[in-house]
This record gives sequence, C-alpha cells and structure tokens, in this order.
Amino acid sequence: MKSRSSGLLPRTVVVLGIVSLLQDAASEMVTPLLPVFLTATLGAGPAIVGLVEGVAEATSSLLKLVSGRLADRGWNARRLVIGGYSASTVARPLIGLAFGWAWVLVMRFLDRLGKGLRTSPRDAMIAATTPAHLRGRAYGFHRSMDHMGAVFGPIIAFTLLGMGVALRDVFLLSVVPGFLVVTLLVLGVPDVPVTQARRPPPRLDWRTLDLRIRALVAATAGLALATAPEVFLVLWAQSRGLEVVWIPLLWAAASAVKMLVAMPAGHWSDRVGRLPILLIGWTGRIVLLVALGLSTGNGVLVWALFLAYAGSLAFTEGSERALIGDYAPVDQRATAFGLYHMVSGLLALPGAVIFGALWQWAGQGTAFLTAALLTAAAVLVLLRIARIVPSR
Repeated sequence: MKSRSSGLLPRTVVVLGIVSLLQDAASEMVTPLLPVFLTATLGAGPAIVGLVEGVAEATSSLLKLVSGRLADRGWNARRLVIGGYSASTVARPLIGLAFGWAWVLVMRFLDRLGKGLRTSPRDAMIAATTPAHLRGRAYGFHRSMDHMGAVFGPIIAFTLLGMGVALRDVFLLSVVPGFLVVTLLVLGVPDVPVTQARRPPPRLDWRTLDLRIRALVAATAGLALATAPEVFLVLWAQSRGLEVVWIPLLWAAASAVKMLVAMPAGHWSDRVGRLPILLIGWTGRIVLLVALGLSTGNGVLVWALFLAYAGSLAFTEGSERALIGDYAPVDQRATAFGLYHMVSGLLALPGAVIFGALWQWAGQGTAFLTAALLTAAAVLVLLRIARIVPSR
C-alpha cells in the first residue's frame, strides 16, 4: 500500500484523527467548566467532583473491554464507533439542563458510555490499517488531532462566555461539533476488518500476553490510581487566583501543548523504543506532581506548571497504544486495547475519589504529593519489567 512505501498515514487514520478533533472540540467546550459548574453553580464539593469524574471514567473503561471483545468477535467496528460517538453527542449538551449534581453524574455517565463503546474498536482500526513501523506516529497523530480539538473547544467556550453567553448555553451549543462528528463518520470512514479470526477468538489469557503488555497494564493501573484528574488542576489554578473567564483559555493552552508533544513523542518511540519513552514521561510526571503539591506561587507559575503537567500526560500516549498494537495477538488486539483502557479506568474511580477526599480533608499539597508517591511506585513496576525484556 502507498502508506507502507511512502511513510504516509492511511486514510482511515487521518479521517479518524479529524473526527477526534471535532469530538474533542465539543467535549472540551464542557469539561474545563464542569468543576466550576458543579462547585459554584450547583454547590457540590471537591469530593463530588471526584465522584462524578471517577464514575465517568470507570464507566468508559468497562465498556472499552466489552466493545473490544465484540470487535474481535466480528462485530462491525465502524458501527460500534459511530454508535459511541452518537451517544456522547446526545448526552453531553444535556448537562446544561442540570439543576443538581446527580443530573451531571448521569449525563457524564452516558457521555463516557459512548466513549467506552467507540475507543477500543477505533484503536484496533488504526492498528489494523497501519504498518508496524508507523504505529507510533499514527497513534501520536491521532492523539495530536484529539488535543487540537481540545484547543479549539475551550477557545470557543472562552469566546462565548466573553460574549455574555450563559454557562448552561455553552454546554447546549456543544451539540454543533458533535453533529459534525457523526456526519463525518457516516460519510468518510470505511468498514475496516480489525480481526482475521474466522471464529470467535479464545479468551484473553493474562499469562500468555507479552510481558511488555502486562507491564504496561500493571503500571498504567497504578498511574490511574495516582493521576491527579485535570479537573482538579482547574480548581488548583482557581485557588491560585485564576479568574473563571480564563479557565477555558488555560485549558486550550494545555491542549495545545499536548498536541505539540504527542505526535513527536510517538514518532520518537518508533525509533528508540516504547519503554524508554514511557519511563521518561512518567518520571517527569512525578517531578511535576511534587512541584504542584509544594507550589505557593501564582500568575506565570500557575500557567507553567499546568502546561508542563499537560505535556507530561501527552508524552506517553502514543507509546502506550503503539506497544499494545505491537505485541497483542492479531485476533485479540481490540480486546487487549479494551483491557488496557479498562484496568486504568476502573482505578480512575477510586483514584479520583481519594484525590478529592485528600484535597477536601487534608489539603491540596497532601493530595498532589500522595499522587507523586503512587506514580513513583508505578514507574518502579515498569523499571523492573524493563530489566527482564529488551526494549523495542
């Protein structure tokens, strides 16, 4: 194929990247404003913010394993992807109708249900259409496009708020890019077989998975428990004097950093190996969590730490997904993606709740420093495995 000889990314990868751009534009019109909406408008506390985000991510992750398994069993991956994006397009704007945090919880649940339905089949489609020597670049491109949408979404929200549009109406207007997402998927993405199996694949056996995948899943599980949810970084920035009107712009700047980091880091992993990139990115995250926990500054320092933490999250995204694509059995690839997403997402629920509880009852510093310690433990898991197997 042309992409194999020229180094060009396949059409499916490019179109799915544009879809992710539009989807994140819709999503990020809402997400950075949610903690403020929950706390300032609906009167919820930080622990409720953690509960809402944790339930949302856990729901998404459970469905990622189910949808991955369905794709490996022959379900049409394209239809799963379209169904998932459609569910999010309907649920997300309805957050604007909330008059209590329970409604937000339900709508976030439905939104993330859609994400869970689409993610593993989509990642498997990218792996199935991309040669191995381009996978890091392909996943990095996809993540960069995703983050580009996350730049546009907050800017749109910032502009609308600056024009005097009510917060609830900003949420409702997120339906517009969501509608474009579904239209592009229906018209622009072809059917892609993600498995070569002629019969249902065997159950995914943890013991038979490549050691690199097991190491990645174990380490990312620890990271999910440890990661400071980005909605809490919004509250952290607000506590340092950042005005509400600037929050979408800060979020957009963070997404721009992710966009600029994700593709080069993914491409770098094609050249130097997946594990070295993971170790660099996760170690950098530890340093930044400590800095966030100890920082008492404001102004430029708030922006610098927020943006640096965003970059550390994006640095490893392409490598993590490419590693799954490299070493998962072909007939179980979508299921392996689902396992990876599910394990990390399930631990995101207790992780977000614990982080919120520590924040509320022990202070911001304790929450961030605890996250740093747990992240260090996850890095040690990966280091131990890295001594056993050679890097790719």
